[in-house]
Amino acid sequence: MLYLLTGDVQIGKTRWLERLVHALEGDGVACHGVIAPGDWVPSNGPHANADGYEKRGIWNVLLPEGERIRFAWRRDLDPQADAPNAREADAAKLGWRISDAALAQVNAHFARIGERCAAAPQRGRALLVVDELGRLELLHQGGLTEAVRLLEHGPCGCLQNALVVARDTLAPLVEERFAARWGGCEPLSP
Repeated sequence: MLYLLTGDVQIGKTRWLERLVHALEGDGVACHGVIAPGDWVPSNGPHANADGYEKRGIWNVLLPEGERIRFAWRRDLDPQADAPNAREADAAKLGWRISDAALAQVNAHFARIGERCAAAPQRGRALLVVDELGRLELLHQGGLTEAVRLLEHGPCGCLQNALVVARDTLAPLVEERFAARWGGCEPLSP
Protein backbone atom coordinates (compact mmCIF):
# COMPACT_ATOMS: atom_id res chain seq x y z
CA MET A 1 0.00 0.00 0.00
CA LEU A 2 1.11 3.54 -0.71
CA TYR A 3 0.44 5.96 2.13
CA LEU A 4 0.44 9.61 1.08
CA LEU A 5 1.07 12.15 3.84
CA THR A 6 -0.07 15.47 2.48
CA GLY A 7 -1.10 18.98 3.43
CA ASP A 8 -0.09 22.59 2.99
CA VAL A 9 3.45 23.82 3.65
CA GLN A 10 4.76 23.99 7.22
CA ILE A 11 1.82 22.31 8.94
CA GLY A 12 3.89 19.64 10.71
CA LYS A 13 4.02 16.78 8.18
CA THR A 14 7.65 15.94 8.92
CA ARG A 15 7.27 16.27 12.70
CA TRP A 16 4.29 13.87 12.50
CA LEU A 17 6.35 11.51 10.33
CA GLU A 18 9.27 11.58 12.78
CA ARG A 19 6.95 10.50 15.60
CA LEU A 20 5.43 7.76 13.42
CA VAL A 21 8.84 6.37 12.41
CA HIS A 22 9.93 6.32 16.05
CA ALA A 23 6.74 4.48 17.06
CA LEU A 24 7.03 1.98 14.19
CA GLU A 25 10.64 1.23 14.99
CA GLY A 26 9.62 0.66 18.62
CA ASP A 27 7.12 -1.90 17.34
CA GLY A 28 9.76 -3.70 15.28
CA VAL A 29 8.93 -2.15 11.90
CA ALA A 30 12.10 -1.01 10.15
CA CYS A 31 11.89 2.26 8.20
CA HIS A 32 14.16 2.78 5.17
CA GLY A 33 14.46 6.03 3.27
CA VAL A 34 14.71 9.64 4.29
CA ILE A 35 13.04 12.16 6.58
CA ALA A 36 13.53 15.87 5.84
CA PRO A 37 13.27 17.93 9.05
CA GLY A 38 13.59 21.68 8.89
CA ASP A 39 16.39 23.73 10.36
CA TRP A 40 14.38 26.16 12.49
CA VAL A 41 15.62 29.21 14.40
CA PRO A 42 13.84 31.62 16.75
CA SER A 43 12.65 34.66 14.81
CA ASN A 44 10.29 37.59 14.90
CA GLY A 45 10.97 38.41 11.24
CA PRO A 46 8.61 38.26 8.28
CA HIS A 47 9.22 34.53 7.71
CA ALA A 48 8.49 33.50 11.30
CA ASN A 49 5.63 31.12 11.95
CA ALA A 50 2.98 31.58 14.63
CA ASP A 51 5.29 29.97 17.21
CA GLY A 52 8.09 32.48 16.53
CA TYR A 53 10.35 30.22 14.45
CA GLU A 54 11.70 30.61 10.95
CA LYS A 55 12.73 27.76 8.66
CA ARG A 56 16.15 28.47 7.19
CA GLY A 57 17.10 25.07 5.84
CA ILE A 58 16.26 21.41 5.41
CA TRP A 59 18.19 18.38 6.59
CA ASN A 60 17.87 14.85 5.27
CA VAL A 61 18.06 12.05 7.81
CA LEU A 62 18.94 8.73 6.20
CA LEU A 63 16.91 5.84 7.60
CA PRO A 64 17.53 3.58 9.36
CA GLU A 65 21.10 4.73 10.06
CA GLY A 66 20.18 8.26 11.19
CA GLU A 67 22.97 10.07 9.31
CA ARG A 68 22.09 13.77 8.86
CA ILE A 69 22.92 15.63 5.65
CA ARG A 70 22.55 19.36 5.11
CA PHE A 71 20.25 19.19 2.13
CA ALA A 72 18.82 22.63 1.31
CA TRP A 73 18.66 26.21 2.51
CA ARG A 74 16.60 29.25 1.62
CA ARG A 75 18.03 31.30 -1.22
CA ASP A 76 16.95 34.61 0.28
CA LEU A 77 19.05 34.25 3.45
CA ASP A 78 22.45 34.49 1.80
CA PRO A 79 22.55 33.20 -1.75
CA GLN A 80 26.37 33.31 -1.88
CA ALA A 81 27.21 31.67 1.44
CA ASP A 82 28.61 28.16 1.12
CA ALA A 83 26.96 27.92 -2.28
CA PRO A 84 27.80 24.52 -3.75
CA ASN A 85 26.56 23.57 -7.17
CA ALA A 86 22.78 23.37 -7.18
CA ARG A 87 22.09 22.92 -10.88
CA GLU A 88 18.77 21.07 -10.58
CA ALA A 89 17.28 23.50 -8.05
CA ASP A 90 18.59 26.47 -10.05
CA ALA A 91 17.08 25.15 -13.30
CA ALA A 92 13.71 24.58 -11.60
CA LYS A 93 13.86 28.08 -10.03
CA LEU A 94 13.15 26.72 -6.56
CA GLY A 95 13.12 28.96 -3.50
CA TRP A 96 15.45 26.41 -1.88
CA ARG A 97 19.07 25.88 -2.85
CA ILE A 98 19.53 22.10 -2.98
CA SER A 99 23.11 20.89 -3.17
CA ASP A 100 23.90 18.59 -6.09
CA ALA A 101 26.28 16.73 -3.77
CA ALA A 102 23.52 16.20 -1.19
CA LEU A 103 21.16 14.96 -3.92
CA ALA A 104 23.83 12.50 -5.07
CA GLN A 105 24.35 11.25 -1.50
CA VAL A 106 20.62 10.77 -0.86
CA ASN A 107 20.13 9.10 -4.26
CA ALA A 108 23.00 6.71 -3.46
CA HIS A 109 21.23 5.88 -0.19
CA PHE A 110 17.98 5.05 -2.02
CA ALA A 111 19.93 2.99 -4.58
CA ARG A 112 21.44 0.92 -1.73
CA ILE A 113 17.93 0.41 -0.32
CA GLY A 114 16.84 -0.87 -3.72
CA GLU A 115 19.79 -3.27 -3.90
CA ARG A 116 19.14 -4.61 -0.39
CA CYS A 117 15.43 -4.89 -1.14
CA ALA A 118 16.03 -6.93 -4.29
CA ALA A 119 18.29 -9.31 -2.36
CA ALA A 120 16.09 -9.56 0.76
CA PRO A 121 13.49 -12.23 1.25
CA GLN A 122 9.87 -11.16 1.68
CA ARG A 123 9.85 -11.59 5.43
CA GLY A 124 9.88 -9.07 8.19
CA ARG A 125 8.16 -5.75 8.22
CA ALA A 126 9.63 -2.60 6.76
CA LEU A 127 8.37 0.68 5.36
CA LEU A 128 9.86 2.77 2.55
CA VAL A 129 9.80 6.45 3.64
CA VAL A 130 10.22 9.33 1.17
CA ASP A 131 10.05 12.82 2.68
CA GLU A 132 9.36 14.47 0.30
CA LEU A 133 8.54 14.37 -3.39
CA GLY A 134 8.31 17.87 -4.79
CA ARG A 135 8.53 19.81 -8.00
CA LEU A 136 11.99 18.48 -8.88
CA GLU A 137 10.79 14.88 -8.81
CA LEU A 138 7.25 15.27 -10.09
CA LEU A 139 7.55 18.07 -12.63
CA HIS A 140 11.23 18.12 -13.67
CA GLN A 141 12.27 14.42 -13.53
CA GLY A 142 15.13 15.28 -11.19
CA GLY A 143 15.83 15.39 -7.47
CA LEU A 144 15.35 12.11 -5.62
CA THR A 145 15.41 10.02 -8.79
CA GLU A 146 16.36 6.79 -6.99
CA ALA A 147 13.41 7.19 -4.61
CA VAL A 148 11.15 7.66 -7.63
CA ARG A 149 12.65 4.53 -9.21
CA LEU A 150 11.86 2.51 -6.06
CA LEU A 151 8.31 3.85 -5.99
CA GLU A 152 7.83 3.04 -9.68
CA HIS A 153 9.02 -0.52 -9.05
CA GLY A 154 6.46 -1.13 -6.31
CA PRO A 155 6.73 -3.54 -3.38
CA CYS A 156 9.77 -5.78 -3.16
CA GLY A 157 11.34 -7.95 -0.49
CA CYS A 158 10.42 -6.71 2.95
CA LEU A 159 9.30 -3.30 1.62
CA GLN A 160 5.66 -4.03 0.99
CA ASN A 161 4.44 -0.53 1.92
CA ALA A 162 5.63 3.01 1.24
CA LEU A 163 4.89 6.36 2.84
CA VAL A 164 5.45 9.43 0.68
CA VAL A 165 5.20 13.06 1.76
CA ALA A 166 4.00 15.61 -0.80
CA ARG A 167 2.36 19.01 -0.65
CA ASP A 168 -1.37 18.94 -1.21
CA THR A 169 -0.97 20.58 -4.63
CA LEU A 170 1.32 17.72 -5.79
CA ALA A 171 -0.47 14.83 -4.07
CA PRO A 172 -2.64 13.97 -7.11
CA LEU A 173 0.53 13.50 -9.19
CA VAL A 174 1.96 11.11 -6.59
CA GLU A 175 -1.24 9.08 -6.47
CA GLU A 176 -1.58 8.98 -10.26
CA ARG A 177 2.02 7.93 -10.81
CA PHE A 178 2.59 5.35 -8.06
CA ALA A 179 -0.66 4.11 -6.44
CA ALA A 180 -1.39 1.28 -8.89
CA ARG A 181 2.09 -0.21 -8.36
CA TRP A 182 1.51 -0.31 -4.59
CA GLY A 183 -2.03 -1.71 -4.67
CA GLY A 184 -3.74 1.57 -3.88
CA CYS A 185 -3.21 4.82 -2.05
CA GLU A 186 -4.28 5.82 1.44
CA PRO A 187 -4.15 9.59 2.09
CA LEU A 188 -2.96 10.77 5.52
CA SER A 189 -2.74 14.15 7.17
CA PRO A 190 -0.81 15.09 10.30
